[in-house]
Amino acid sequence: MKRHDENRVVEYDRPGDADVLELRARPLPAPGPGEVTVEVITSGISHIDGFIRSGREDAWGDDPWPRRSGSDFAGIVVAVGDGVTRWRRGDDVVGHVRAGAHAAYVTVPQATLVAKPRGVTWETAGGLYLAGATALDTLDDVRVGADDVVVISAAAGGVGSIEAQIARHRGATVIGTCGDRNFDYLRQVGITPVRYGEGIADRIRAAAGKPVTVMIDNFGQDGRALADELGVPETRYRSSEDRRRTELGLLADDAEALSRGTRLLEEVVRLAERRAFTVLVSGFYPLAEIAEAYRDLSRLHARGKVILGTRPVTTVRSLKARDVFEAAR
Repeated sequence: MKRHDENRVVEYDRPGDADVLELRARPLPAPGPGEVTVEVITSGISHIDGFIRSGREDAWGDDPWPRRSGSDFAGIVVAVGDGVTRWRRGDDVVGHVRAGAHAAYVTVPQATLVAKPRGVTWETAGGLYLAGATALDTLDDVRVGADDVVVISAAAGGVGSIEAQIARHRGATVIGTCGDRNFDYLRQVGITPVRYGEGIADRIRAAAGKPVTVMIDNFGQDGRALADELGVPETRYRSSEDRRRTELGLLADDAEALSRGTRLLEEVVRLAERRAFTVLVSGFYPLAEIAEAYRDLSRLHARGKVILGTRPVTTVRSLKARDVFEAAR
């Protein structure tokens, strides 16, 4: 029987950019009562991870060093502690943790896991929690329904693309603001693209054909002014700062926050299984190349999600279409 007594985990000893991250060998204790140890297959990265690591976001500034990284993961249960009744060795799961998902193994409370359906790929499952739960919570908060016309900025990004597709699944008319190179991608998932820049309000009105009722700003530049120009009520506008607060709430580790996060994750996984949305994985990196994965994300031109894999079939790097596009500009 395979032993699981050593872990490979990403840690850092000081604030900084992605270069402070190190992959280290650490002991892997047996799970305690109510805990489950999961062998991580894939895990997601997000901008808020980088903000916390760099010190730009100081919500957990008093945490001891070294610190760990990552909140999203999907994997296979390899050990269960006393009192665990829902999970068994060999179960495929999707889960969440405040920090530490960027590792070969993670040990978490059993209540932070949901079953991974066979129809949801490992690449998709590993990046579902923070982006998916943020998107779903935001849409629920502004009560998006079939009669709405919704404008979503940065609609090709990790959170924005899931928001846009779930809103469309609910029957809303969805307009996504983006750069030219993302037009085809948004059209493929049923979203009407509108170009950023001067005159954007007129282009949105022309694309909508009727009043805009909801706006979600993931871009963080003049969103409130644009919402006002479009006549969006204040109660149905959400800013990038609102998104930050939502994400921090989803990363909290008190019992109530963990329970709420799992409920949202269950619904996100259900929607993913039903193909209410698909996640475009625009970058897939071995765990050891996590610094490069974050540099990819920081360029702000990735569509969908950037994902880490602990068991990549190959580490050969291929040229991305978006890099060709950027080089040709």
